[in-house]
Amino acid sequence: MEKTCSETSNLRTMADAGEPARGKKKYSHSKVVCERLMKLQFIGALKFMESASQRPWLFFLILLIFSIFSRADQFCDAGLGFAESTCGTTSSSKLLIKGGTVVNAHHQEVADVYVEDGIIIAVKPNIKVGDDVAVLDATGKYVMPGGIDPHTHLAFEFMGTQTVDDFFSGQAAALAGGTTMHIDFVIPVNGSLSAGLESYEKKAKKSCMDYGFHMAITKWDEVVSQEMEIMVKEKGINSFKFFLAYKGALMISDELLLQGLKKCKSLGALAMVHAENGDAVYEGQERMIELGITGPEGHALSRPAVLEGEATSRAIRLASFVNTPLYVVHVMSIDAMEEIARARKAGQRVIGEPVVSGLILDDSVLWDPDFVNAAKYVMSPPIRSSGHDKALQAALSTGILQLVGTDHCVFNSTQKAVGIDDFRKIPNGVNGIEERMHLVWDTMVESGQISVSDYVRITSTECARIFNIYPKKGAILAGSDADIIILNPNASFEISAKSHHTRSDTNVYDGKRGKGKVEVTISGGRIVWENDELKVVPGAGKYIEMPAFSYLFDGIGKADAQYLSSLRAPVKRSQSTNLHSS
Repeated sequence: MEKTCSETSNLRTMADAGEPARGKKKYSHSKVVCERLMKLQFIGALKFMESASQRPWLFFLILLIFSIFSRADQFCDAGLGFAESTCGTTSSSKLLIKGGTVVNAHHQEVADVYVEDGIIIAVKPNIKVGDDVAVLDATGKYVMPGGIDPHTHLAFEFMGTQTVDDFFSGQAAALAGGTTMHIDFVIPVNGSLSAGLESYEKKAKKSCMDYGFHMAITKWDEVVSQEMEIMVKEKGINSFKFFLAYKGALMISDELLLQGLKKCKSLGALAMVHAENGDAVYEGQERMIELGITGPEGHALSRPAVLEGEATSRAIRLASFVNTPLYVVHVMSIDAMEEIARARKAGQRVIGEPVVSGLILDDSVLWDPDFVNAAKYVMSPPIRSSGHDKALQAALSTGILQLVGTDHCVFNSTQKAVGIDDFRKIPNGVNGIEERMHLVWDTMVESGQISVSDYVRITSTECARIFNIYPKKGAILAGSDADIIILNPNASFEISAKSHHTRSDTNVYDGKRGKGKVEVTISGGRIVWENDELKVVPGAGKYIEMPAFSYLFDGIGKADAQYLSSLRAPVKRSQSTNLHSS
């Protein structure tokens, strides 16, 4: 037991990931709780054993009981040091959030929020409760739906390694930053969707918050087509991702994309694309190597914005040809954004998802002489030159882009160092699952670009609507899940690799400061983040099934009918007598 208490958390057991142990400060309370528990158990046992020394049967009974209770710190070891029974105080199933400004995507009001058994029961002023209800004072603060991150990669096997954040550590970091649900991407195993899902279900058993799944499609045959149907109708997956990049690994052809778009349409599932021209990227990489450009800057130079714009345009046009909605993930450039704007203006149903790194960073960091610092910014599509970030912010504020993700896909500096002599070998990915809510508030709300209600829409509600789980998620309404944050607009935050909760030893936002701090996170009715302290339990998270045919499919059938009626074909032609006689 002494060992597990001193190691308080899986998040600090990083040797297997090639990382130094960090973060002692943020888990110190957990360690104290465990050590006090150990000390009390030990002293108590000594007293009992002294009185039982003449009774062997009682002595062995006490040893058995002590053994059972000494295992009570299992959550200290497996999680961030807290379980309802031993490592923290028991959370009430009844909770009242009093006096805050309740913000939804469509309105805000000063009201109380009453929660019972993980569900919001009432939202109205001056709710009266009994003494058995825990009360949080939110006066002067915003009470909002917890964030939903639509784009993450936890426990992701990629480029010969695996991301350092699994479904526990990544979700714990998310909760510390005000995100209470995420949607991760299942990668098929040898093309098999069922095998891929089974693998990810095992990975997700340690989840400490709610989550859903997208599914990638990496090959096409009748089995895959049938499995897509099973995923939608039986497994609660309503979106499929197609990679137009990563030639030789995940990339698919236009022929496969067309087949996938047609199948998605028939199932009422949303097609998603990683839009970069994979063939041209491969050519760009070869060109950089020939020029002797092998460092992280070669990554950005090999896959310019024009290739993202081309692939985005191609995917949009093929989706229009099939007449099915399209979701473009991690929009990183003006080129891609303008293609989305053009399509939406024409009435096409295209969703554009920027990610935090693209909204606030620029590619100058990739030219840093320090390889470790430069390599941590390598992701695909790459972070663009200055100017793209501001343009994406403007597009988000005007509705051209609809919601914000992170593409949280974290590799540590040891893993990134594999590509020290060849940028093509640097594992692609950056962090963001913990920082998203704070950075979007500071960048978009504090600057006056969007309203507080808009903030709720782009960080939570729109994601819930797109993936058909609203208002269960993404709302502070009676009947909604009690996934709630309390944000203090007057408090400040500072991001540091030394104090963040991800397992990574680096952070692409290290040193950034801003206004607007998530002070409380409530997940499923439990307070999991308060006073800069996490109280999370592995296995507490639930898989959220996402039904097919979201609002994006409304009217698709009518549009198809109009198309057919507009064809004026087939034309009935009479065969001429000349042709008969010949």
